[in-house]
Amino acid sequence: MSRNARRRTRKHRKAILSACAALAACAGVSACSGGGDEPPSFTRTEEREPCDSYDSQRQPFFGDLHVHTMYSADARIFGTQNGPRDAYRFARGEEIAISDEQEQPTRRVRIDRPLDFAAVTDHSEFLGEVGICSDPDSPAYDDEICLLLRGVEEPGDRFLITVNWLFPAGISSPPSSLPFCEELGLDCDASAVSVWALTRDAAEEAYDRSSACRFTSFIGYEHTASPLGQHWHRNVIFRNERVPVVPSSVLETERRGHPQGLWEAVEDDCLNAGTGCDAVIIPHNSNLSGGGQYVDPRDAADARRRREREPLVEIYQHKGGSECRFDRLAGRGVSTEDELCTFEQLERADETPKPPGTLPPTVDEYPARNLVRNVLKDGLAFEQALGENPFQMGFIGSTDTHDATAGAVAEKLWPGAQGNGDATADRRVGRNLRENPGGLAVVWAEENSRDAIFEALRRRETYATSGTRPVVRFFGGELDRVACGRGDLVEAAYRDGVPMGGVLEAASESPRFAVLAFKDPGTAESPGADLDRIQIVKGWVDPSGTTHEAVFDVASASSPGAPVDPASCTPSAGASELCAVWEDPTFDPDERAFYYARVLERSSCRWSTLLCREAGVDPFSSECASQAAAAGELYDVCCTETSAEPFYDPAIQERAWTSPIWYRPG
Repeated sequence: MSRNARRRTRKHRKAILSACAALAACAGVSACSGGGDEPPSFTRTEEREPCDSYDSQRQPFFGDLHVHTMYSADARIFGTQNGPRDAYRFARGEEIAISDEQEQPTRRVRIDRPLDFAAVTDHSEFLGEVGICSDPDSPAYDDEICLLLRGVEEPGDRFLITVNWLFPAGISSPPSSLPFCEELGLDCDASAVSVWALTRDAAEEAYDRSSACRFTSFIGYEHTASPLGQHWHRNVIFRNERVPVVPSSVLETERRGHPQGLWEAVEDDCLNAGTGCDAVIIPHNSNLSGGGQYVDPRDAADARRRREREPLVEIYQHKGGSECRFDRLAGRGVSTEDELCTFEQLERADETPKPPGTLPPTVDEYPARNLVRNVLKDGLAFEQALGENPFQMGFIGSTDTHDATAGAVAEKLWPGAQGNGDATADRRVGRNLRENPGGLAVVWAEENSRDAIFEALRRRETYATSGTRPVVRFFGGELDRVACGRGDLVEAAYRDGVPMGGVLEAASESPRFAVLAFKDPGTAESPGADLDRIQIVKGWVDPSGTTHEAVFDVASASSPGAPVDPASCTPSAGASELCAVWEDPTFDPDERAFYYARVLERSSCRWSTLLCREAGVDPFSSECASQAAAAGELYDVCCTETSAEPFYDPAIQERAWTSPIWYRPG
């Protein structure tokens, strides 16, 4: 890492610890830093030095668990030439080069603040074939299909090329390997083992096992079930270096069912292999799943198995959010009346090819289980019927970058996420307006090590952000001794309640919920926006099995919802910290429920607005149309009228979503 990168790392950690020191002053304990000789509260499965910074009250670590490199077929098609080592270098703060529109590595990029942890999650499908086609010494290097993989294409051709490359036998019947493996006598399975070993080695090299604990890398992959363009993808994250010889792909597991085939593969090759292997499975952002990501459980055992295998869900990434959906023009949402659910929505519900001119799905046509909040509500109903909740999932965000740029989420600096497809400002604005930089995964863990972070993931003590870095805590329980400003808030909350991701048992009256948030300090070049408000989102199921939801404002700055200054793109002044202790006025002790906190920042200018303005096109200006005409045809989208648009807005409210806390009657 360069001297400047190390300096940025120290500045970021200092800013986070400064916010946490303020939290500690409120809570009376060290909220994010500390140390000491106390034994860890988690199980160690690896040989490493204990971290100098250890805190039994846990500290926040920011990461990205969804990162693609050149060994993902779709990333290589976009011109990405960075491998896993480059992805980890970028995550730690080093500069890397990414592809321009001619797929040449000429664009130099660096993250605004290094991450604490990351995982490369290349697609397991055709991993060996991509490795062979990327090797100049391979006899297949100049084969037609390898040339297709490495060729330069226009963004509009990417989907067709991807389909032709990945599914030469047809999208509904993918082959177990590509034809050139057999035709040229190549061992594509052995190549997959080699590429996986390279991925594993890159993670091992990047992992800081010293007592400084500067960075944690996880070994992982993406299992990419995509029937007819529906994203039923899942990321598999391993606890330590003891991993299967090769990752399982949908080509091997599809005959065992969805998603049971993947569960069985992870159980056979990892959890039950007797090697010390451990893993969690994280469903991919579901807004393009066509409603098929979350299928009904077969029975109670199947529901319990899903809950154990999939403790988390990716609720936000560069293809948008999947918390909930509200259509501003229709004045209603998909099983919601929450108007803040317009945030970063894609128009489509899957990636199935559509005839030109096809309209996006209406509110009534949109699949309800594309949306995590609806899935959580259905989980309560299944628990009421089966005795098991299959959808008891905590939240993370990530990027799903295909440039190896782990954690590149700054609106102001976003270089795109798909190689040459969005390599220029014209392409990002004109062709990918609906996409965004993506989010981050945040865990509350004792230290920055694999075991500590992995156990936080498994117990769901996590939250997702839309890319910024607020510090958020959320507890539920009796909490009679918890109050904002009281000296032992965090210690008492852990003692008398459960943190985000936990479960509360039967009570005769409403549990109390404590939520604390501190603004993202940002950087010297780009200070973070102040906080706007904290909300608690509740979902519940009544005795008839009907599900419901409600949103409660529990803390806010003055003038909540204040707009950004359109002249300067400066967010309005809000709060640097917010805290609330809240009881549910609608609580019924006999009804199953979940609660999660949503923390909103003051409105700020979206990445696309910043790029439009750089080109001389101001989305807030009455002269926008004439400015766009001068800038070029692709900039017409800068002048999209929000009055005629159900989701898009030139200003956004960045946010964080905590994992839920569930209430379960006796």
